Amino acid sequence: MKNDDYRGLDLITTAVVVLNKEFNIVFINTAAEDLFAVSRKNILGYRLDSVLADIERLLEDCSLSFEKKMGFIEHEWTFHSTAHDKYVLTCTGTPLEDSVNILLEFRPINQRAKIEKEEKIIQDQEVNRQLIRNLAHEIRNPLGGIKGAAQLLEKELDQVELREYTEVIKNEAGRLQLLLDRMLSPNSRLHQTAPLNIHEVLERVRSVTLAEFPKRVSIQRDYDTSIPEFLADREQLIQAILNIVRNAAQAFQTQGTIKIQTRILRQITLAKKRFKLGIVVKIIDNGPGIPTSLQPRIFQPLVSGREGGTGLGLMLAQNLISQHYGMVEFESRPGFTCFDLILPITETEYS
Repeated sequence: MKNDDYRGLDLITTAVVVLNKEFNIVFINTAAEDLFAVSRKNILGYRLDSVLADIERLLEDCSLSFEKKMGFIEHEWTFHSTAHDKYVLTCTGTPLEDSVNILLEFRPINQRAKIEKEEKIIQDQEVNRQLIRNLAHEIRNPLGGIKGAAQLLEKELDQVELREYTEVIKNEAGRLQLLLDRMLSPNSRLHQTAPLNIHEVLERVRSVTLAEFPKRVSIQRDYDTSIPEFLADREQLIQAILNIVRNAAQAFQTQGTIKIQTRILRQITLAKKRFKLGIVVKIIDNGPGIPTSLQPRIFQPLVSGREGGTGLGLMLAQNLISQHYGMVEFESRPGFTCFDLILPITETEYS
């Protein structure tokens, strides 16, 4: 069969990969591209073990399937991609009629756990929001003092380059004041959306982070420029992403690297609702990682792995992303932490 003969597989939500007898990738459908975070045009013709690690047994099953012309099913496989992402899947192999290719179907088996996790997050949202409102009352007054002091300091500075720092202080204080006003005012909408470019948001986060940690942090960018504008609350997204990036920067003992990556997603399910398109913002750092004992509670208020930390940044980030019907997921181990901020794009926004 020719590559074009498999195009109909793009219409299904199951991740499908077609291999030849040399285990080279003949075809990969859209769902598999999203699952493994790869691009079809970049991996066609390459061996499957160049995309997924530790799959010797799977390749042995494929060899036996070619030889016996029989299918196979493997349950609870744990794969790691070359980008260090972890997948727990079932895999079904089916030899095709041409006898030279085999079709592999991959299905996540942790979908139920994901749904249960989403339901628990939703239940915790109201409690967390009430706590945020209470804390906002305590923060409002000192925040006004910080902004006023920055304005007075700016008048005393003669060097233009130093005034750039006071400008950052004033802008960030003003942005936080706007967020506090929305939280505290019963007559204003907490969630105010307008069309935005996600990369403009990320560039703002980048500039603030580098100003705050000029010698400690290096930030790499890997943007998917095909991502369209979508409706979102700009200030809320800046705050959510900044909280996660700042946490990563503060965790570095000396120096470290943060990578910000964006990708388009297709056929995603969030809060039991199906969306044709979405985006994922990946924030990856090479810091010490989140302690294993804290990982189940990392989004709870007042839980922090850093001495002197408030334990509010990740909780607030999750709340703000959930108001966009999105999700925050993470994986962490020493030397590698990745937060995924997943946001839907509604059909009216890209049609």
